[in-house]
Amino acid sequence: MSETIALQKDVYGAFELKKLYPRNFAIGLAVAIFVHLILIGFYYFYQAMTREDIDNTPVVRVMKYSELGPPPSVTNEAPPQMALQGPVAPPTVGLPVPVPSDQAPPEQTIATQQEMSQQAPPSLSADLGGAAQITQDIKVEQNANEEPDMNAFVAVEKLPEMVVPAKPDYPEIAKRAGITGKVFVKVLVDKEGKPRKAVVIKTDSDLFNQAAIDAAMKSAFTPAIQNQHPIAVWIVLPYRFQLQE
Repeated sequence: MSETIALQKDVYGAFELKKLYPRNFAIGLAVAIFVHLILIGFYYFYQAMTREDIDNTPVVRVMKYSELGPPPSVTNEAPPQMALQGPVAPPTVGLPVPVPSDQAPPEQTIATQQEMSQQAPPSLSADLGGAAQITQDIKVEQNANEEPDMNAFVAVEKLPEMVVPAKPDYPEIAKRAGITGKVFVKVLVDKEGKPRKAVVIKTDSDLFNQAAIDAAMKSAFTPAIQNQHPIAVWIVLPYRFQLQE
């Protein structure tokens, strides 16, 4: 019997839990309310402390450049005062003066714009005191045997254009070796559009130089034009050597 009573004292079941639930619930609710009050109080305290800084924040206004006034003076000096003029005396020049009728000049009529435009301009011979009029047409032409410098600048109105292109021959040695590249040739085109000289100014391989020069010398061009006259000029021609698949 004593063992049964001891076992019943050690048992902790639903009855005990239902008995302790109201007390535990009240304690938890009170703790939650207390924590929320502390958080709310801390929030309003923070707002009160930072409100002064927010009110003192400067307000920036963005204005257009056209709305800005003139810049202030560097020396901070007041603008000079304009002196007001006194009463102006009436003019004494150009006033009509009455004269007797016999001393008045004859009436004159001013020509209209149309009449003035129909009058012939004075001849140049009258301005030269009767001397004969001298006219001379000045033409600056390039000498046929004159060769422009390869690096000199020559002003032209129209550059030469290739009318008969010549395709360069691919060197057999470069073809077997599988070498490709590009060559820039500077060509002197004369007044007749014929190439007179060819010089390699840049190349990827010396194997292509002679083939590019030969192709440039076999081509034909239209001459360069300056002041409605053909002139000799240097031009640059690129030649690309590429093996076909």
